[in-house]
Amino acid sequence: MSQSRNVGVLVGSLRKESYTRKIARGLIALAPPTLSLSFIEIGELPLYNPDLDTESPPKPWTEFRQRVRETDALLFCTPEHNRGMPAAMKNAIDVGSRPRGQNVWNGKPAGVISVTPGSFGAMASHHQLRQALAAVGVPAMPLPEVFIAHVESVLGPDGAVTNEKTREILGKYLQALAVWIERFPAAVKAGAGAGAGR
Repeated sequence: MSQSRNVGVLVGSLRKESYTRKIARGLIALAPPTLSLSFIEIGELPLYNPDLDTESPPKPWTEFRQRVRETDALLFCTPEHNRGMPAAMKNAIDVGSRPRGQNVWNGKPAGVISVTPGSFGAMASHHQLRQALAAVGVPAMPLPEVFIAHVESVLGPDGAVTNEKTREILGKYLQALAVWIERFPAAVKAGAGAGAGR
């Protein structure tokens, strides 16, 4: 592989200093040279409404869809809200999947990580998100899985991931994701082409 793969990172929590975003920042810092991770923000996307999906859809939708097109792969980091994925994450998936025939998710390899201060690793949200991704054609890496419970215990005062075991797990996860991405050369080629004008 001659260049690093462009991986878009989507965070389900909209809170500026959320635990999930802190873990995502940790992932960006731990990324191997084969991966270039950057955030794709979802907080300003209007709720999906087919009536707005005309020849002139809302600008945030257009910009978001283009950002996803430009990626080689995706990494979804989600908390759990009321035993499910956050509304903002579901809305982002809906926006990217439409209009019919223009699904920007289709074929993009992805990873899924869930984060919670609770005991169960946001498992319900994690699996609900995987189900939604399967519906829009995203091949999510099946293993390894990462469910981060008691997230406060792995973060330092500055919000960085300081727990060595967690850093090791995240590092190995990213290495596995890099291998997974290379199994989908069509997605990598499409992402490189979409980003040619950047």
